[in-house]
Formats: sequence, C-alpha cells, structure tokens
Amino acid sequence: MVYGCLGTFAQQFNYNKIAPHPRLLLPEGGERQIKAAIAAYAPLDNVHKKIMAFADQTLDEKPVERIKKGKRLLDVSRLAFKRIYYLSYAYRMTGNKKYLHRTEKEMTAVCHFSDWNPTHFLDVGEMVMALAIGYDWLYDSLRPETRQLVCEAIVEKGFEAAKDTRNAWFYQAENNWNSVCNSGLAYGALALYEEVPEPSRDIIEKCMETNPKAMACYGPDGGYPEGFSYWGYGSSFQVMLIAALESAFGTDNGLSQAPGFMQSARFIQYMTAPSGDCFCFSDSPIKAECNMMMFWFAGKLKDLSLLWLERTYLEHSDTQFVENRLLPSLMVFCSRLNLNNVTEPTKKFWFNSGTTPVFIYRSGWNSRRDTYLGVKGGAPTTSHAHMDSGSFIFERDGIRWAIDLGMQDYFTIESKGVDLWNSSQTGQRWEVFRLSNIAHNTLTINGQRHVADSYAPITRTFESDTLKGAEIDLSGTFANCVHKALRTVTLDENDHLEVTDKLQTGDKEVDISWIMLTPANAKVTGENQIELSKRGRRMLLVVDADTEVRMKILSNDPPHDYDFRNPGTVRVGFDTVIPANQVSKLRVRLIPN
Repeated sequence: MVYGCLGTFAQQFNYNKIAPHPRLLLPEGGERQIKAAIAAYAPLDNVHKKIMAFADQTLDEKPVERIKKGKRLLDVSRLAFKRIYYLSYAYRMTGNKKYLHRTEKEMTAVCHFSDWNPTHFLDVGEMVMALAIGYDWLYDSLRPETRQLVCEAIVEKGFEAAKDTRNAWFYQAENNWNSVCNSGLAYGALALYEEVPEPSRDIIEKCMETNPKAMACYGPDGGYPEGFSYWGYGSSFQVMLIAALESAFGTDNGLSQAPGFMQSARFIQYMTAPSGDCFCFSDSPIKAECNMMMFWFAGKLKDLSLLWLERTYLEHSDTQFVENRLLPSLMVFCSRLNLNNVTEPTKKFWFNSGTTPVFIYRSGWNSRRDTYLGVKGGAPTTSHAHMDSGSFIFERDGIRWAIDLGMQDYFTIESKGVDLWNSSQTGQRWEVFRLSNIAHNTLTINGQRHVADSYAPITRTFESDTLKGAEIDLSGTFANCVHKALRTVTLDENDHLEVTDKLQTGDKEVDISWIMLTPANAKVTGENQIELSKRGRRMLLVVDADTEVRMKILSNDPPHDYDFRNPGTVRVGFDTVIPANQVSKLRVRLIPN
C-alpha cells in the first residue's frame, strides 16, 4: 500500500472475502465480549444502562419527520441515527423483539422521506450510516420488505445523490465533511455489498481515493486544525470508517497510517484542561466531554495511558459524550480492552506544527488545581477558525484566568442573514463578536481585523522546568500595520504567566490594543496594573512597556442583536501608541497576589 501526501491506494480490497453479516464493527458473538467487559469493569455498566434507557424511552415515541432547521436536516438525521444505533444495540444485547420492531419503524420512516437533504450532504452521510448499521446488525431479523426498502433508499438517496458534484463537493474537502460523508456512504456500501455489488465497489473505491485528503489535515505530527469539537466530529467518523473496513475486510488498506492520524489521540488528550474545560479555539464549545473514539485509539496503539481522562469520565454516571449518537461504539471498542490497566501519561508538554500549530503545558494529570497553558498560531481561513492567532488559555489553582468565549450556534447567526461562511478579509464572518480578533486574547492594531490570508507559525517552544511556553510569529497577521511582530507566551519556574510582544513599526505610528478575556472581577489598581479576583483568589496583571499605556476594562456586551451574550466575563488589557520606525516591547505578567 502506497500512501502519498494526499494518499493513493494501489490495490483494491478482496471483495470475495468480505465478512458475513453482521460485518460492521461488531461480528456475531461480539455481544458476549461486551457483557464480559461490563462484568470486568463496572463503570461500563453505566454506559450500557444509558443506551438501554434511551432505547426504552424511544419505544413509545413517534418516528422522526422530515423537518429542516434552516438549510439543515442534520438534527433529524442525528436523532434517527441515535435511535437506530441504540435500538439495534439493545436488540443484539437482549434479543427482545420490541427493540427490533421499533428499529424497523424508524428505518421505514426515514426511507420514505423525499430525500435526505443532499444540498447539505452531512445530513445524507449520517442517515446512510444509521440505516447501514441497522440493516447490517439486524440483517437476519429484519423483514424482507424492510431490507428491500432500506436498500433502495440508500442507493437512491445516498449513492445516486453523491453523483451530483454540486452537492458532493465533500470528495474534494480536506476537513470533517470528507470524513463524515465518505464514512456514511462507505457504511452503506459495506452493508449492501451482496445486493448491489457494483455500485458498492464504486462507493468504497471512491472513498479510498478521496478520503486521504481529509487524513492529510492530521499531518505532519497529530494536530487537528479545526480544534477540539471538530476533532470529535471528524475523527469519530474517521474511526468509524477505519473500524468498519477492518471488521469487513480485515484491513483498512493503510488508511490509519496517514501521517499524524494516530498521534492525534494524544493531541486531543492535551486539549482537555484540568478544570474540565477544553482549549476551545475555533468553533468549539467550552466544556470538554468524553471522546469515546479514544478507546479505539488506545486499543490500536496498545497504549492505555490515552484513557487516563476518559476512564475518569466513565466513573461518573452523568458524563456527557462527544457525538453521543455513536455511544454503542464505545461498548464495542471497550470490549477489547482491560480498563483496569489504565496508566497516567508521562509527559507534560504537547506541540504540533501543521495548519494550526498548538503548544500545551499541564503541570500534572491528577488535580483540577494543576496549571495549564495553551497557545496557538494558525490562520483565520482554516475551516471553522476564528481571528485568534497568538491567543492563549491559562489555568492555575482551579481557575481559568484567561479564557476563550467558545463558539456560537450557527443557526442563531445564519437565521439573521449573516454570511457566516465568508472568511475573506471583508467577509461578514468577522463581524460576529466571538469570531473576531477583538474578542480573543491577542493584539489588535489600528483597530483593524487580522489579515485573513495570513499564517502565524509557532517558531520556538520552551519545555523545561524553568520555562514553558511558545513563541509565535505574528508578522503576517499584522502585515498591513507593522514590519515584525513576535509574541512569546511563557510560564516561569513558579508557573507565573508572562506575555511579551516585540513589535517593529514602519513609517507610521500604530495604535495597539492588548486584550485578555477573563471571568474574574477586575479593577484598575495602578497606572500599569489591574487586579483580578475569582473565588477568593487574586491575580495582578502588570504591564511593563517602552511606551505609555492606558489600562482598560471592557464589557463583553457584543455589538449585534444576533451575537450571543457573554455574562460574567470582561476584557482586560491596555492601549498604547508605538511611534514610527521603532522596535518596542510590551511585557505583561500575571502574578498571584
């Protein structure tokens, strides 16, 4: 197998040796392994009961209806997916036909939809995968007319819809769309292979030809450009694809060997901070949740230290799971692991280069009071990115002192007529408060937006007991305003934060706005000083600069009615003017008081 920079696959699968039904993830008899795993590790019983409770709740509910929300049918696809997957699991684990009959009812309902909204093909991809799992897992128990209906629906509303290049642009995408849509269609092809072999082969081979474009984003060393939330989405479906190929053919034909893909499990582990929140750059919610695909990575890599945080999640019955409609997959993957042997990670640092370079330091793995520093570079035009190059997150003593506001629900913006996906320099995307540079822990120069078509690399990292952090070259970010801009974000031996910006101006003076968002109470207590207080703890933000500074505390009340409110947070920092043709240094320290 040859894997190039985009990936080319030199041989086809041996379709004559495709496994019998059920062939997707959980072969016949796999239920016994799951039951044994539950017996060996009690917290898994909480997950099993969660799945069964939802399946029982679904028994008396009406099937989903084709009701779009804005341009998306995705909520309907996801609910149908969750119902079909959970009910199929419940039937396989119990043999109780009430779950079988309710699954058939749900599958029949979505098959009768006029279409699965191919103009937003994620909706199709998820619906096809849902039906494929139900078809495969329940194959011997489904009524023949149900199998025929599902087969016809997948071919017509999935395979045929993917032939329209206007809607199937995901084949050329280098992000989560490629992973989700290709995975869904491949599941359909794997499930229906005997019934429609030629179209199924075409779908699988098209997937193997184009899916490596999405895999390239993990390179070269495991970072995921779209951040925590979209790693959970894109990587979950990528794992689902690889695991299904392995269960159906005994191999993924080298797909999982894409540079950085397996390393990305460690990336996402470091993205969760001691507080339980994540480093929420790009379009990501703030709260971290259990990434169930970590159990697949841990098994594949034979490294149970990847599950140090995930195991803790399992021990709490109220744990929330990323992409929870895929929850039965967790039971499948855990059935092959001994979760009593999970060990603590040994390293405190993470750094990845690539499209979105990220540096992370955490002082330990056992306490919510551990120190955490996350720093990022990157580009605003990366999929789902914000204008946040040079931003950072900082936690100490159980408090997140420097925060990111996180994402805003897309529908709340799109429904107001905002062109959310125009990320050009003048694009309306950058008018959304939470996405703009003025609402991130970075600089704004002359009141201007960051240069959209720019890239900020992390040029140095510091990984010693006395100095931890990273240097980011922001020269391209501010190319319209200054000749050179270097930001260094570090912690000293006492884990005191220091942010130093070194700026070289051109022929004109520049106005600098330095911002840090915080949930703390803030008050100016000196010419160059702001006191922050939260839950009985204090921090002093102290500025040393070559120029005169004006300290400021700004409300996070946003400018538009469509913007989310941001209660309990403020922006702290300062303004200053740097003369023309000068090299100037701005040094900010955050000192426990």
